[in-house]
Amino acid sequence: MGGAAGDGSAGDGAAEGDATAGPDPIVEAGEAAARLRERYDELRRLEDRIADLGRDRVEAAADTYRRAHRVLDQYEEDAVGSGDFEAYVRFEGEFANAVDVGDDALAADAFAAADEAVDKKRLSESDFEAAREALDPAGDYVDLLADRDDAVDDYRIARKEARQARKDLVARLDELREVAGMADADLDADVDRLREPVAAYNEAVREAFDDFYKSASAREVFAFLDRADATPFVDVDVPPTDLADYVAEYEAGAEPLPTLLEYADYSNSKLEHYVDDPGALRTAVAVHRTYVERLDGESLTLDWPPAAGDELAYEIDELIPLVSRVADDETVATLRSVRDLARDDEYERLRRAAKVRDALDESELELVRTGVIDDRVREAERTLAVVKDVLTETER
Repeated sequence: MGGAAGDGSAGDGAAEGDATAGPDPIVEAGEAAARLRERYDELRRLEDRIADLGRDRVEAAADTYRRAHRVLDQYEEDAVGSGDFEAYVRFEGEFANAVDVGDDALAADAFAAADEAVDKKRLSESDFEAAREALDPAGDYVDLLADRDDAVDDYRIARKEARQARKDLVARLDELREVAGMADADLDADVDRLREPVAAYNEAVREAFDDFYKSASAREVFAFLDRADATPFVDVDVPPTDLADYVAEYEAGAEPLPTLLEYADYSNSKLEHYVDDPGALRTAVAVHRTYVERLDGESLTLDWPPAAGDELAYEIDELIPLVSRVADDETVATLRSVRDLARDDEYERLRRAAKVRDALDESELELVRTGVIDDRVREAERTLAVVKDVLTETER
């Protein structure tokens, strides 16, 4: 889904390069299901081929092939020519045993031909090469088993990918259904009519509180925060008790908060010229520097998209006397204009459009604008059904 909530000061469209501009989960799920089906069919083909030949017979032929090659590799250097006669004798015996299979064994002719190729009184390198060539037909069964093992690995990977693709598609389908639920919004509505006064008020009240924070005494600021804390819809961070007590009880509380922070950086000898109890200031102010520095007017702003009409009007009624204490008449007038809009018959249509534009990214808005969102939902549902069927049908 689209952009995060703000105060309306930014544009409605989502930023370029949003998540939905990447791979399409619907397409990826369909492709993952197709790959899984292909990998499963290939594995079944190989397993059926092995089953038709007899699994034990295939594995026996492969074992014989590997054993024969090991003997050839082990003795070739010593058993050729007029070399080590003892090695020659051992080779003849071990190779004959290695390729000794029944007449009905797979590749029996290949093993017999290999044995014949080295059944000589004197061996050359070409005899060993001939034996290896004779064994080649039996190597097909080694390759068959290797292909089967590779197919198992490919199948497992494809199945894992298909399960992840199903999960991603379920999440995307939920998003698309949510988008479809917003298709009733009038995206041609003049949302600026609502957004501009909200943004103007929010910017003005932030600046007004900042000026108040810098110029008013710490006592005045804390008194304002206490009153704001008692006001519904205003969520302020009230001062820590020890800091509030210091501001109320010590003369330094008549200074602005930025001044108290500045004092907290002074050396003891310099600070004695400004406050009557440097230790008390350090204890109360310095330890709460982060709290004091973070105070701002954000709690006085309006949400974007704004609340429902009745709720927003009530919220503004509560805010007006509070904002009047820190902001000028123009800011208060802007706030009242937003309240008037909240009571207008057109408000809910504007608010609905604002909510949808804020919630959806540009690609999702385009689905709504072009009226194809329901088609995308159905496409995602069909693809999800296919993926589920393939996962069920290819389970092992």
